[in-house]
Amino acid sequence: METNKLIQERLDKLEKLKHLGVNPYPYSFKDYIFSQPLLKKYAYLAEGESTKDVYSVMGRIMTLRDMGKAAFAHLQDQEGKVQVYFREDELKNYDVFKLLDIGDIIGVKGIVFKTKKGEVTIHAAEFVLLSKSLRPLPEKFHGLQDSEIRYRQRYVDLIANSEVKEIFLKRSKIISAMREFLDKKGFTEVEIPTLQPIYGGASARPFKTHINAWNLDLFLSISPELYLKKLIVGGYEKVYTIAKSFRNEGVDKTHNPEFSMMECYWSGADYNDMMVLTEDIYESIAMKVLGTTEVDYQGTKISFKKPWKRMTMYEALKQFAQIDVEKLSDNDIYDLLDKNGIEYKMDLTPRGLAIVLLFEEFCEKHLVQPVFITDHPKETSPLCKLKRGNPDLIERFEPYINTWEIGNAYSELTDPILQRKLFEEQAERGRGGDEEAQQMDEDFLRSVEYGLPPTGGLGLGIDRMVMLMTNAASIREVIFFPTMKPESN
Repeated sequence: METNKLIQERLDKLEKLKHLGVNPYPYSFKDYIFSQPLLKKYAYLAEGESTKDVYSVMGRIMTLRDMGKAAFAHLQDQEGKVQVYFREDELKNYDVFKLLDIGDIIGVKGIVFKTKKGEVTIHAAEFVLLSKSLRPLPEKFHGLQDSEIRYRQRYVDLIANSEVKEIFLKRSKIISAMREFLDKKGFTEVEIPTLQPIYGGASARPFKTHINAWNLDLFLSISPELYLKKLIVGGYEKVYTIAKSFRNEGVDKTHNPEFSMMECYWSGADYNDMMVLTEDIYESIAMKVLGTTEVDYQGTKISFKKPWKRMTMYEALKQFAQIDVEKLSDNDIYDLLDKNGIEYKMDLTPRGLAIVLLFEEFCEKHLVQPVFITDHPKETSPLCKLKRGNPDLIERFEPYINTWEIGNAYSELTDPILQRKLFEEQAERGRGGDEEAQQMDEDFLRSVEYGLPPTGGLGLGIDRMVMLMTNAASIREVIFFPTMKPESN
C-alpha cells in the first residue's frame, strides 16, 4: 500500500488504537436500525424534545464536528444519514473517539432526541469502532464528479454520491420486476453456459479463452439463443434467462463489452406475439418500479405505454430518407453508400446489409418514442423465418427507444435444411473475412432436426432499459464495474 502524510497519520492512529487494546476490525455488530426508518418514526418530535427510546445505528462517518468535550457526526448507511451526538463525560472510551477519522465505520447505541435545530439525533451512550479507514476519501468527495475515479473506484462513488446508490437499487428492482413478470406469464428461468465451444446466436466478435484440462479453446457467450432453443426442442414451452453476454467490440455511451440481457423463447408464438410481449414487459416494469409509464430522459419525454408504433425498415427509409429501396438496383444502393461516405466492404456487404447501413445512417436518429422496426432484409440473420409473402425479408423486429436499438426478436427459423444452408453461407462469409459471421454449429442443427416447433424469440438489453428508467447518460452509470483500460501508474 502506498503511503502519504494523510495515510501515515491514520496508520499511526491505528497503532494507538491497538495500544489501547481496541480491535479496529471486530467481527460483528448486531440489532441496528437503518437511518431512514428511524428519521421517519421520530420526525414528529419537537425541537429539543428527547425520548427514552434506545436504538443502535451503524454507518460510515461522513462529517465530524469536534467541539472539545462534545462532538457531532453524521453516519451514512445504505439508506441515508443520521446524526449522532457524543459527550466526553458520558463515554467510557472517549479516548478512542478522539482517534476517529472521516471514513471510519462505527456502531452507536443511545436514545433518540431532536436537536434545537430540528434534526433527529442519536445521543450516544456507547459506541464501537467497526472498521478503521486507512485511506482518506478523495478531496471534494462530496458530489464527486471525476468519471475516471467514479467508474474505476465504484466503492468511492457509492460513498460520495447517494444518487448513484439509488440507480443501482432501482436496477435491482427492474430485474426483479422482469423476473416477476415472466414467471407470472408461465416462463421458466434457466441457465446457459458462459463458456462455449462454438459461439453463436448473434453477429459479433467473441472473446476467446482456453481450458487447460482439455487443451481446448472456448468462447465467452455472445448470446444465449442457441442453447435456449435447444430447450424448446426438448419440450419446454416458455424459457428465459437473464445472463451476461460478451462481445469483443467498441465501447461508447451505450456499449460495454460485458453486458446483461434477457432472452426468452415461446413455443407456438411468432414475432407478432413477441412485439406484444415487449410492450407488456416495458409497461409492467415501468409501472412496478417507477409508478408511471412516462420518463424524462435527458430532457426528452418518453412514454412506454402500449401500443407502440410498428414500421417496416423499408417504410422507415421512405419516411425519414425519401429512399424507396424496392425501386433501386444494387448499384443504386451502393452509390448511395458511397455518396454519403458510409463505409462498407463490397465483398462482405450484400444488398440486404447495404440497406441496413442506409437505415442506420438516415433513420435511427429519428426513432425517439418506442417503435418496432420490422421485416428486415433476409441477409441480416440466419436464424429467422422468411417473411410471409416476401422471401427477400425475414420476420424480425428491433424495438427502438431514444434512437437506441433496445432488443431483437424473430419468428425463429425451424426448417433444419434451410437452417443448415444459411449456416453454410455464414461460414463462407467467415472464411471471406467477416469476423462477425456466425459459425457452423452441428449440435444446434442436430437439435433442430429432431423438430423445433413454431417459436418466437426475444432478447432485451437490461443495461439500456436501466439507463432509460434512471435517466443515466452513459451505460457506465448503470454497470457497477464497467470494463476499463488498465489503470496507469
